[in-house]
Amino acid sequence: MATSRSGGGPWSYLESRKNLTGSACGLAGVVLTFTGVAGPYWPVVVAGLYGAGALLAPPERPAPPAFPGPSDQLAEVRGDFERLRRYLSDVELPPGVRERLAGLTGLLDALLEPGWVAEVLAADPDGVHAVSRTVRQDVPEAVDAYVRARWWTRIGPGQEPPEAHLERQLALLRDEAAGLTDRLREAEARRQEAHTRYLEDRSER
Repeated sequence: MATSRSGGGPWSYLESRKNLTGSACGLAGVVLTFTGVAGPYWPVVVAGLYGAGALLAPPERPAPPAFPGPSDQLAEVRGDFERLRRYLSDVELPPGVRERLAGLTGLLDALLEPGWVAEVLAADPDGVHAVSRTVRQDVPEAVDAYVRARWWTRIGPGQEPPEAHLERQLALLRDEAAGLTDRLREAEARRQEAHTRYLEDRSER
């Protein structure tokens, strides 16, 4: 089996900064030998320069792990949102609940649609986390809890309708998404105002 050069075998030192720097210094020792500066002690001079170069070379720095950035995370959330929509289409929901759900998913769809709006969202880690939590946790849990509770009310009538809880949950989630939308819009407005001030200041110089 072939040995990978990146696996820490003999090739790893040959290609290291220490060996390359030491070799360059050793080569300088060879040049000094040919010019007669090193004299009969040239092997000691070459070896010493190589060792000094190897010691002075900066240590090898392992590359840090490449974690997904906000844009990559948002792309994953977008895929999960499509799976969530397919799940919701298969669930039997009352018209009032379906209407509130449409309002929430409409906001999420607008935020996640590829384009400059999604780029603004990707630049806000807290916003990405909030949307991810809504898509992956809050909405599926709320709808699944409704489906379970609805079965129990069918065999034990007289309790509070489970759709009432689901409607309140969806309303709260929509308000949260709307708050995120407002925050992103305000950030864009501040950016526009800052550019206006910059142009005004530049024109006054």
